[in-house]
Amino acid sequence: MQDIVFATNNSHKLEEIRRIFGGKFRILSLKEIGCEDDIPETADTLEGNAIMKARYVKQHYGYDCFADDTGLMVNALDGAPGVYSARYAGPGHDSVANMSLLLKNLQGITDRRARFVTVIALILNGVETTFEGQVEGRILTEPHGADGFGYDPVFQPDESDMSFAEMSADAKNAISHRGRATEKLMAYLQTVD
Repeated sequence: MQDIVFATNNSHKLEEIRRIFGGKFRILSLKEIGCEDDIPETADTLEGNAIMKARYVKQHYGYDCFADDTGLMVNALDGAPGVYSARYAGPGHDSVANMSLLLKNLQGITDRRARFVTVIALILNGVETTFEGQVEGRILTEPHGADGFGYDPVFQPDESDMSFAEMSADAKNAISHRGRATEKLMAYLQTVD
């Protein structure tokens, strides 16, 4: 089984990706390769941040790897929080504070259309490739469900009458932005040696 590094310290993302991959590859975390660095994410696009993280791991640790960046784009907020989704309410990556600020900023707004976008950057055998997944939906007026992470309790995809946080992991992964980007990544990996 081939090893590949997923450049994340987010245990929720790691678990989700490992579940989607289903044992086809052995996914190593940053911690498992001895990387405890705070990898910079200073680009102004999701693609830029994903590439930055993948290059950092390749340059500093020598591993072929992939990295992702995800953003929630809300129509009524001109695409915010977007690339700043994880830090929307401040630098602490506090999901509850991020959701609270989002709901506050949408008070009284009827257009609650939004989309989640994930971009995965892969560095493999010296070649950089990116994969994108999107899911359209809307922001609920209050959190629903106890599973998932990030904005999952307030995001309801068009394909369901439940929030991501109300779905089973498998149901969410089947339609999620990260699931769709990861499917493209896996299809690509199966075409290379």
